[in-house]
Amino acid sequence: MRGSFNYRKLALLSLAGSLFCQPLSAHVIVGELEKLSAGSAALLYLKLGYQHILPLGLDHILFVLSLFLLSPRIKPVIGQATAFTIAHSVTLALAMYHVITPPARIVESLIAISILYVALENIFSPRLKKTRIGIVFLFGLVHGMGFAGALGQLGLPPNAYLLSLVMFNVGVELGQMTVIVAAFLLVGKWFGGKPWYRQRVVIPLSVLIAGIAAFWTIQRLFF
Repeated sequence: MRGSFNYRKLALLSLAGSLFCQPLSAHVIVGELEKLSAGSAALLYLKLGYQHILPLGLDHILFVLSLFLLSPRIKPVIGQATAFTIAHSVTLALAMYHVITPPARIVESLIAISILYVALENIFSPRLKKTRIGIVFLFGLVHGMGFAGALGQLGLPPNAYLLSLVMFNVGVELGQMTVIVAAFLLVGKWFGGKPWYRQRVVIPLSVLIAGIAAFWTIQRLFF
């Protein structure tokens, strides 16, 4: 019995993971999830939240990397990430409880614009400004609506609605922290204090990110 149960959980995890590519399966998967315990559903949504950042959330990854590049030290990045997390938690909850229903096309376009803005600020601003926390918070509100769009395609099991919502959000946060820690260990720790860091790392990478974000903005607005 235990082996059969574990096999069924593994199958459900595979189905749910494939949902991001096949949104029409949402109702079927939620129906299967209702058969799981609240704890099993919570673990599943934790994994889905993490996967929505790594490896599926390239736009969110680029946003977090843009926050990191300008000041590649853990403390300022964690401060920005905290503001971002608080903000996206608010709009994610409001959207999932149908308090707000933002148009997906507008939300996705604004997410691209937020990446473009932060990347351009990295290029034209030589140092981290105090106003960035507020800007990051505002953009976090937008990204939260984007998370809600992805989670809305999946749905939430009625028997563990709030718990699964919270665990999805925790998974997103863990994914973001993984990106930050990896960026610090690979780049910030070794090169962040070098005199050439801004010219050789910040500006070239920010130009690349800005170009991708500009393309996404046009694509999402007009196509």
